[in-house]
Amino acid sequence: MSRFVDTMVATAQAGGRQRGMITGEPKEPVRRTWYEVHERARRVAGGLVADGLRPGSAVAVLAAAPELIAPTVQGTWLAGGSVTMLHQPTPRTDIAQWASDTLRVLEMIGSELVLLGEPFDQLAPVLTEHGIGFSMITDLLAAEPLAEPVPATEDQLALLQLTSGSTAEPKAVRITHGNLYSNIKAMVDRAEFVFDTDVMVSWLPTFHDMGMVGFLTVPMTFGVELVKITPVEFLGGPLIWPELISKYRGTTTAAPNFAYAIVGRRMARVSDDDAYDLSTLRIALNGAEPIDPTAVKTFTDAGARFDMPPECVFPAYGLAEATLAVSFAPLFTGLTVDVVEAEALEAQNRAVPVPEGDPRRDTDEVRAFALLGPPLDGLEAEIVDEQGNRLGEREVGEIRLRGEAVTPGYLTVDGPAPAQDAEGWFATGDLGYLVGEQIVICGRRKDVIILGGRNVYPTDIERAASSVEGVRAGNAVAVRIDAGTRRERFAVVLESKLAGAEDAETKLAKEVTARVRDAVDARPYAVVVLPPGSLPKTPSGKVKRAATETQYREEIRSRA
Repeated sequence: MSRFVDTMVATAQAGGRQRGMITGEPKEPVRRTWYEVHERARRVAGGLVADGLRPGSAVAVLAAAPELIAPTVQGTWLAGGSVTMLHQPTPRTDIAQWASDTLRVLEMIGSELVLLGEPFDQLAPVLTEHGIGFSMITDLLAAEPLAEPVPATEDQLALLQLTSGSTAEPKAVRITHGNLYSNIKAMVDRAEFVFDTDVMVSWLPTFHDMGMVGFLTVPMTFGVELVKITPVEFLGGPLIWPELISKYRGTTTAAPNFAYAIVGRRMARVSDDDAYDLSTLRIALNGAEPIDPTAVKTFTDAGARFDMPPECVFPAYGLAEATLAVSFAPLFTGLTVDVVEAEALEAQNRAVPVPEGDPRRDTDEVRAFALLGPPLDGLEAEIVDEQGNRLGEREVGEIRLRGEAVTPGYLTVDGPAPAQDAEGWFATGDLGYLVGEQIVICGRRKDVIILGGRNVYPTDIERAASSVEGVRAGNAVAVRIDAGTRRERFAVVLESKLAGAEDAETKLAKEVTARVRDAVDARPYAVVVLPPGSLPKTPSGKVKRAATETQYREEIRSRA
């Protein structure tokens, strides 16, 4: 039987009668206990079973409202199905292309059913036109409730997490009930959750693993109070995030670099010292990419005025292939940065520490990376070279993972593909090193730029570019040019409100070039300035380097 489903049902019947989920902020907040969510989920499950859903079947979900998503995904699990959150179209999406891509995803996962909820119920005619079967979530919520959950095994699929690569070549990470339970249990243990008192606040999308697993499945399974809004509500007014933390006495939240930078800047401009009370915040998780210390400092400096403890910053390392979380930094230690010699890192793949007080720490001769803590219970990590040989402490190589939370493999358009080798190791594609047991991430292997025998990490270039006034926070991309050749170079593509103003744009490009040259001792081949909203991004809001190079290749060449 599934420990995951058993725990969720037991929670609903016990603590789930007191704690629950608040949705609808800021206009029409509604609170439902986890017991009430469960009762709605039983109706969804009853409707699915009555409609003929077979145990183990894949169910795709297309909805944005958390109050609909929560009972829908739980109902799918109660009915014995697996959940796939479809990528959501935006106002800029070509609907015909989206429908074609969605059809490929459904064929890949073997699903003949989409559960449709607002605001995407208006896409029903599009799905019908393309022969895609669907059911309205509101109709399922009116069905007869399922009496007992359909039994599921630990090896049965619970979640098919779509990766953030090209939608034209989709791929889904297979997450079993055993994977899911192992990882969410390890997370709440390491984070020392107190289910009766912790309050989680999130705007992260549920089609991303952090929003789906970390900030919906975790609280729903263990009965933690949750305040959940949509990314649209956050992007429409980012200060709603600290407002909700203040209003509901939030203790736990999470976001990527760009969000901490944006909200830090906006909070700094708030004139009222009593506008927020962030004193209850104990975990502000930052993970899924190399952490930007500058973005974190912007957030903590601004939050200090509102009594936010700086040690609430909670660095983490995660990826969908490990269900969600790989490692958490020690609680209440804040952001601890490992400062290393740039030359040894780039030329020798060694992380040589630069001690406190060394004058080099204030120069471009160093690189700084966050310590991300030891692996969670049930996971182990190792660092290997290109031949697969295990490396020692502070030697840089590829990170490999093994353990209960690691996916057995992928679904692709060409069929299933394994993720583990014969010994159970998964090669992450991330480059990093170990300090004691703590993991440090340097960057993605495929993104490293090789200049004259040096391994230059794009994050170093992007942080330098982003430090120039006029560059939108989190919207600068370093892309490889002529990758793999002796002429390998890089360009910087960024967003700015100055785009289109020829003189201002030229001045900005020169300032970025100078700042990048100072930071990495290399001059960009070109700097391309784009208007806001131009860069291709993943569903979670992170920039896509390879897609940026492809989309703006001609413009990069013309600006050189």
